[in-house]
Amino acid sequence: MALTDDAIAKIRGMIQSGELPPGARLPPEPQLAAQIGLSRSGVREAVKVLESARVLDVRRGDGTYVTSLGPRLLLEGLGVAVELLRDDTLLEVMEVRRMLEPVATGVAALRMTDAQLDELARILEDMRASADDAEKLIQFDTAFHHTVIATTGNETLTSLLDGLSSRTVRARVWRGLIEGNAAHTTIDEHRAIYLALRSRDQLLAQASALVHVNTSEAWLRTALAATAADA
Repeated sequence: MALTDDAIAKIRGMIQSGELPPGARLPPEPQLAAQIGLSRSGVREAVKVLESARVLDVRRGDGTYVTSLGPRLLLEGLGVAVELLRDDTLLEVMEVRRMLEPVATGVAALRMTDAQLDELARILEDMRASADDAEKLIQFDTAFHHTVIATTGNETLTSLLDGLSSRTVRARVWRGLIEGNAAHTTIDEHRAIYLALRSRDQLLAQASALVHVNTSEAWLRTALAATAADA
């Protein structure tokens, strides 16, 4: 493992220094091993790790390349990690969302195009039509928030919030809302966000998003408490 870690560090250093920029092809394994002064087995394992992290792209019969290193690619695994978090840690994830999502929504109010606002209106209508269907609500809820955050133009922020918005958490919240006859209220919160965005009111959009995230967090706490009580 120590040799693999050393190999990872040296390959990562070559990428960070610009010696291996995005899209560059790595030297053949024997040459790379000699170049960084480590065994071929250590290099081979390092490449496997960096491939899993989407830093490298191994193309069979062609070679190994540095990926685009784009935020969406590198942060793609965040969603998988969030799905594996224990219940108590999920509340920490919601806290991070509460810190980031309202501010991002406020920024979106200044940057959304009319076409993007029209798309958001269509998603909102789909949500209203699916008020009693948790699976469809999860789908439209995800689309709604992704559409809003993506309009900030900040790919890192969008990828980060997409990863934090776990499907498992959304499912627990929406099922709890439906069972508690509160789904329509939360859909109205989405409408409040939409209207604030449509009016280009940054502070109102930020406040509306904060109210919504707080509602989701409260219902998640309720769901987790019920699970703990059943256990």
